[in-house]
Amino acid sequence: MLAAAQRLRRSTDFAAAVRGGRRVGRGAVVVHLTVPVIADPSISTVSEPVRDNSAEQSSVPSRAGFVVSKAVGNAVTRNRVKRRLRALVRDRLTALPAGSTLVVRALPAAADASYPRLATDLDAAIAVARSPRERRSR
Repeated sequence: MLAAAQRLRRSTDFAAAVRGGRRVGRGAVVVHLTVPVIADPSISTVSEPVRDNSAEQSSVPSRAGFVVSKAVGNAVTRNRVKRRLRALVRDRLTALPAGSTLVVRALPAAADASYPRLATDLDAAIAVARSPRERRSR
């Protein structure tokens, strides 16, 4: 089980993560990851003194939420998928930067996926979501 401070519960939190985060789909899951922007104190456009927010940001835990729709299956199947994803994310949440928001959306294929396959898909999706975006040439 995730600690209360690590869970997303409000729909506005989910909406902010889904709209503002980076979306990556792999296999049976889609991951929306929002990483907080750390401002560079050497680049300042304001003449006010710069506050050190590093202590504040390190105290903000990474948070996770799960979306498992009825398309995945009946209530028993959806709860099984949620339990599996929760257990997988609990181990991986500490590796994310402090203040990150992670939303994991289960696709219908997650109902039949094994635990190792869900772990592989989740790891691959988080790795791609954390990597810097590459510019696409037109």
